[in-house]
Amino acid sequence: MAKKTTRPAAQAKKTVSRSRGAKTALKAAKAGKAARRKPLKAQVKADVAASHGEIRPWTEAEVREAFKRFQSVEPEPKGELQHVNPFTLLVAVVLSAQATDAGVNKATPALFAAADTPEKMVALGEAKVRDFIKTIGLYRNKAKNVIALSEKLIAEYGGEVPGDREALEKLPGVGRKTANVVLNMAFQQPTMAVDTHVFRVSNRTGLAPGKNPLEVELKLVEVIPPEFMMHAHHWLILHGRYVCLARKPLCEKCIIADLCRWPGKTTLAA
Repeated sequence: MAKKTTRPAAQAKKTVSRSRGAKTALKAAKAGKAARRKPLKAQVKADVAASHGEIRPWTEAEVREAFKRFQSVEPEPKGELQHVNPFTLLVAVVLSAQATDAGVNKATPALFAAADTPEKMVALGEAKVRDFIKTIGLYRNKAKNVIALSEKLIAEYGGEVPGDREALEKLPGVGRKTANVVLNMAFQQPTMAVDTHVFRVSNRTGLAPGKNPLEVELKLVEVIPPEFMMHAHHWLILHGRYVCLARKPLCEKCIIADLCRWPGKTTLAA
């Protein structure tokens, strides 16, 4: 009988310990004392190891804890691309390929003021679209795609953006990542859009290693608890964009530093 009564107590003690550990980790990150990066040579070696899947996998409990922390800091994360409706979101994501969201946001307000529907975009014409977006990389080809996808939306979907992956991926300039962003943000589907930030964070931390974006996407969908999927790609994008940077990750500001498997950092004692 004594054995049965002590087991729940021990389990409760572990639960309390984990809870305190999470609070300590968040407090340390906010104070800039979560972890430190190792020397550059060690960081490069660590990234190579991570890219080859040489990092111990996360447990289900650790994945859940990480996303609970992301949620506690940013309960309702939002995409940073400015848009006014599903169509302008679609156009903004197409324009963001090989470009920064900030750069796209500088060009699109004037464009969307002039054309916020497929019909208006087609009427505007490719030359004028080029003029609006000429500060964005690959603007000539992107202008061509924007007009072409607008024409296809009018001809095949009554000028409406379809809430279907297959249909979206048939539009000019739209790939899987773009489709996932539109499905998530415009149609509230729990999709996982893998950009360079999500790809880096997933591999570096050991959360969902993969050789290409599709491998990482499928792995993330497999390991992330369903209740976090709606906002998961936003949390990972923001983490990669502002904390887990490519060249100089801010491990000292990382709220999941104690969970991260990256060999390139040194976790400090609480």
